[in-house]
Amino acid sequence: MTMRSTLALMTCVATLTACGVDVQDQRHTTTGAAVDDVDRPGERRDAAECNELPDRSRLRELLREAPGKGEVGGLAGGRYQWAAVVDRNGVLCAVAASTDDPAAVWPGSLGVAKGKAFTANAYSSDETPLSTARLYTLSQPGHSLWGIAAANPLHPDCLRRPGDDGDVGRVCGGTIAFGGGVALYRGNTKVGALGVSGDTACVDHELAKRMREAAGFAPAAGNGVDDIVYAGVDGPSVWAHPLCANTWRNGKKVGDETPSSGY
Repeated sequence: MTMRSTLALMTCVATLTACGVDVQDQRHTTTGAAVDDVDRPGERRDAAECNELPDRSRLRELLREAPGKGEVGGLAGGRYQWAAVVDRNGVLCAVAASTDDPAAVWPGSLGVAKGKAFTANAYSSDETPLSTARLYTLSQPGHSLWGIAAANPLHPDCLRRPGDDGDVGRVCGGTIAFGGGVALYRGNTKVGALGVSGDTACVDHELAKRMREAAGFAPAAGNGVDDIVYAGVDGPSVWAHPLCANTWRNGKKVGDETPSSGY
């Protein structure tokens, strides 16, 4: 390197430092992410990591607060729930129960919450949030995603007793095609997803939606952009999800699951 090029390099670095730009930071941006809420794809640091997302303590707090923000209906009003968060790569970041005794929540919902988080992240993009509720009709026989529920099964190592979070840090997988999973965003960049399970799928979606907004991870287009759709209320749609027992949406009761008969 010549003396002239050396001096030019020193001047460049000094100028960046003087302007408050961290040269080290410039080398650690994450491809496919936005630098701020205005959105410049390719330049948000750590967009694919758990350190931007709610930890176990914060997740539990959000889970306990959500039912108090208005009626959600269902079987128990959303008071006995699991929640799981994954990062942009599908890595499990945190798991929490809403109760002091984790076993008081349906143990079977623990794996379901993980699967919902994985699914919402796996099938959402920076441009298009896709809640697990919106996969229901598409995953039925005769529709374009029939069979998707068999994809990416939950890893057996992620089937754990309540309170055991030894699977945090791994990709657990799981594909769930009913309500309760929503993608998480910073501006126009997907940074992960949240899965909630423990009541009806309709309640789970309402809680996940509230938690996402409270934590500041709503999509740029608004928290309702991937909201649950009910054909009996909203009209025919490929995004439709069936009504559940005692179904409420956005603080208003919208219906009940159709009773079965004849068996």
